[in-house]
Amino acid sequence: MKQFGNLAYIRGILYFRLSPYEQKAFAGAFKKGLPNLVPRTFMTLPYWLPPFLIAGMVYHCVEEAYRKSKRKNPKDYIDEVDPNPPPPPVIETKEKCS
Repeated sequence: MKQFGNLAYIRGILYFRLSPYEQKAFAGAFKKGLPNLVPRTFMTLPYWLPPFLIAGMVYHCVEEAYRKSKRKNPKDYIDEVDPNPPPPPVIETKEKCS
């Protein structure tokens, strides 16, 4: 009986595997991976940018329409009387002293 994790033996096919203790976690990530990030991003730009732009425009238009719907119409308040009118002016009287 084979041990758990051993690969099956099939005639004519060779399997190679590396022990997880011999692998490097970030092999080539900084030398090959980061410089490749920019070209790959620009290659996929036509696929993901239009939906983001459309979603942003829809969000902006909907938010603007919502704000406009919540504003008060100034024409509805033309004939309204101010509930807190300013106090009447104080008239000073001059009294003569005798």
